[in-house]
Amino acid sequence: MAELVYRPVVGLAQTLFKAWDLKIDCKGSENIPRSGGAVLVSNHISYLDFIFDGLAALPQKRLVRFMAKESVFRHRISGPLMRGMKHIPVDRNQGETAYAHALESLRSGEIVGVFPEATISQSFTLKSFKSGAARMAQEAGVPLIPVALWGTQRLWTKGHPRNFKRSHTPITIRVGEAMEASRDKYAGAITRQLRERVQELLEAAQRAYPVRPKDASDTWWMPAHLGGTAPTPEQVREAEAR
Repeated sequence: MAELVYRPVVGLAQTLFKAWDLKIDCKGSENIPRSGGAVLVSNHISYLDFIFDGLAALPQKRLVRFMAKESVFRHRISGPLMRGMKHIPVDRNQGETAYAHALESLRSGEIVGVFPEATISQSFTLKSFKSGAARMAQEAGVPLIPVALWGTQRLWTKGHPRNFKRSHTPITIRVGEAMEASRDKYAGAITRQLRERVQELLEAAQRAYPVRPKDASDTWWMPAHLGGTAPTPEQVREAEAR
């Protein structure tokens, strides 16, 4: 029943992306298993990341069930869609419920999408990863699939107005090889390795990205260490602490 909602939503997204003439460069989709459970783990730089992560799984004919904050499910428009597509609500005060729901989905052969940074990175660099993705993969006996996105922040991200009028925007997606989440290994060690894999993919996506800022006013979407004017991770932490 969920696919009666999910597939038309995917079709609508693809139609909009064509209308916007987004230049989507996705490599590595073959690393997503055609069957069976898996935890798809991605960096998080935009409100639209779950859509592009989902697109990466389509060549393998897979639909991803994303874990998302519970408030999204209460919205009058997004709520019915999120529930209809069997995404997983996360109430931070009752995280064990979402965890159990995700495990059930994984064990039934679904792919569950996770953003282990928990929130959008305003510096557009990787934040620290929470260990939940690794623990879920261990407990369910499924692989971890690392993914990196780049360019999505130019469409809609935290602290900047959304720009759906921006056409021809390149979006780069890189999907890495599956990682085993062995039960006899410490979840923290798996999480560190997972973050390293996503970092490698992110750097590859950035190198492949075909656009550089046009002038000084267009550097906001580039991280400081690459010469952009996005705040550094330290500056973001200081601002959040105020």
